[in-house]
Amino acid sequence: MVENLPGDLASRYRSDGYYFPVNILSPQEAQAYRARLEADEAAQGERFLKEFRHKPHLVTSWAWELVHHPLILDAVEAVLGPDLLCWESALFMKSANSPEYISWHQDITYWGLDSDAVATAWLALSPSTIESGCMRVVPGSHTAEVAPHRDTYEKENLLSRGQEIEVDVDEAEAVDLVLEPGQASLHHVKIIHGSNPNRSADRRIGFAIRYITPSVGQAVGERDSATLVRGEDRFGHFELENRPYKDYAADVIAYHAVLRQRRYDILMRP
Repeated sequence: MVENLPGDLASRYRSDGYYFPVNILSPQEAQAYRARLEADEAAQGERFLKEFRHKPHLVTSWAWELVHHPLILDAVEAVLGPDLLCWESALFMKSANSPEYISWHQDITYWGLDSDAVATAWLALSPSTIESGCMRVVPGSHTAEVAPHRDTYEKENLLSRGQEIEVDVDEAEAVDLVLEPGQASLHHVKIIHGSNPNRSADRRIGFAIRYITPSVGQAVGERDSATLVRGEDRFGHFELENRPYKDYAADVIAYHAVLRQRRYDILMRP
């Protein structure tokens, strides 16, 4: 374990299925990354979230930097080990005073991965508070069997299928993962989690980075892809992704589109 990490990070992650907060960026650095994100959003217009919400690290340098951030990787290494792939990155942005929410769900349900050696680092680029709809988790739920889910395709649900678990969640057990800009949380791929609407005057911006060990494989769909971010890949289960040589270059966008469609086909399989 890296010396600067909290000593109980790995043990609490194993027992609870999550850990927070992990200090990654200074407030000034977080604001700078938010500014770069919002500059991209302004330049790309509607296509930014429509086309680049998933795997933005393959089209823009600020996201590539974050998925490789050494402090994030140190924290993830503490729970997954020294060889790491970034399987996915995704933006979760809730507008101010909006009804958008994320239903109770477990990530592992639709991802097609054949192992639970998967951890998400969720980095806040704006205040993630109870008022703004921070992530909520059910401690210890990662140790139970995966619950049945149903697809709702609710308009305000930020999940791809509006998926939600078909079992009741005791709201009193849920923990709010309140984060300041620049802080991150880690959560297990099987933990039950969700979030409420943003009732604050600022948008809530989260950058979720999904890390896996190279031993994990894709059990469905055509060949999947991932980015090697630390150590080495001795298994070759995933096509290793290329760094964007220039933000939003035409061939960079085309490459991203192919990999994004592959992933979409996996996530949306019947």
